[in-house]
Amino acid sequence: MQRINPDIDIVAQIIQSVLAAKPDDVFCKSISIQYIERGGLSKKQLEGLLGKATRIPTINPGKLATLEAIIKKKHVTHRSEVTLTAVIKEKDDEAGRMITEILEKYPQHKRILLFSGNYKKDAVLALNQKEELLRFYKILITDKK
Repeated sequence: MQRINPDIDIVAQIIQSVLAAKPDDVFCKSISIQYIERGGLSKKQLEGLLGKATRIPTINPGKLATLEAIIKKKHVTHRSEVTLTAVIKEKDDEAGRMITEILEKYPQHKRILLFSGNYKKDAVLALNQKEELLRFYKILITDKK
């Protein structure tokens, strides 16, 4: 940030004015220390300082307006709200029917038993699993009839 006149520091002047009016204020003391150490304050800290400074009548309104402008110039971070959407899985009845028909005829078929476990757990098979199941169904059931 490039300042027009670096000798004039409105934030430091407001902090000093608030500390002069309220010397025992813990918030202003901590802000003063942070401002000296870091060279700046966060937007929330500046808003808190503005809230304290507006209650003190001896502070120049022009300085308060400058502090408001500094606050408005600060970056605002927006967090988007979490939107929970329930994924509705439609049960694939055709795959379930094919699995039961194959397992009735071949109850120890390991690949179909795997598909059966996946189908019972998710009620939907992946695309490649469904294609493989269809291939098994054609080979084992349709061709035998």
